[in-house]
Amino acid sequence: TAVLKQISAPVAEVDDSVRTLMDDMLETMYAAPGIGLAAVQIGDPRRVIVMDLGDRVLEGEAAAPEPVEVERPGKVRIRYLDYDGKAVEEEVEGLFAVCIQHEMDHLEGVLFIDHLSRLKRERAVAKVKKLARMAA
Repeated sequence: TAVLKQISAPVAEVDDSVRTLMDDMLETMYAAPGIGLAAVQIGDPRRVIVMDLGDRVLEGEAAAPEPVEVERPGKVRIRYLDYDGKAVEEEVEGLFAVCIQHEMDHLEGVLFIDHLSRLKRERAVAKVKKLARMAA
């Protein structure tokens, strides 16, 4: 958890090492399967996110055991460097907005559970422990 709590370092430019990282992250994300991944989740402290909201969306949602909702804005304006290093600024909404905010939290060292009240956090932890016992 200590690694996930650190704040990720900015990326000044997208070079071959960053592109290699993104390729590796996409491979990891698809294998999960998931729809988004922050570099810090695989132990790299750079501010890099990959996302694919294609046909894996339902798969990714189904993989989460009864998730607790986190209140998030439905529309956000984002600025980033894309895979080719081009600066992009756009307004996104819906699932894209929710997913990007979740991945940005990872870059800031904020975990999903940090958004929950103490009671909801205790319930969520208990539920995960119960599922782990059942799977063992």
